[in-house]
Amino acid sequence: MDKKIKQYYQLKQKQKEIELELTELRSEILNHCTEQGVSKLEVGGYSVKIVHQERKEYDDNKLYEALPDPEVWRLLSKADSSKIASLLKLNVITEDKIKDTFSVKTISLLQVDKK
Repeated sequence: MDKKIKQYYQLKQKQKEIELELTELRSEILNHCTEQGVSKLEVGGYSVKIVHQERKEYDDNKLYEALPDPEVWRLLSKADSSKIASLLKLNVITEDKIKDTFSVKTISLLQVDKK
């Protein structure tokens, strides 16, 4: 068991290093594409595509004020975008009721594929 725990720890350390390196590379690639004014790029045998996506970030306090019903709030317990989307789909809550409880954040997703 000692060997497995040691291996797990070492792999987690490698994972952190890899995630840091991926973050840096992602940032450099996004910056390059932004500077070039492109959202698609082909380099060598790779295809790069940047997809912009909007995500709602809810403010817990504003959401609680907009949804004072304890039964609805119990279903959420905290602002969780997927749970809120489900409650909207089920018509438990309305978009109009929560319209001032979130801000929209645009994120850039980076997709790199080998041709």
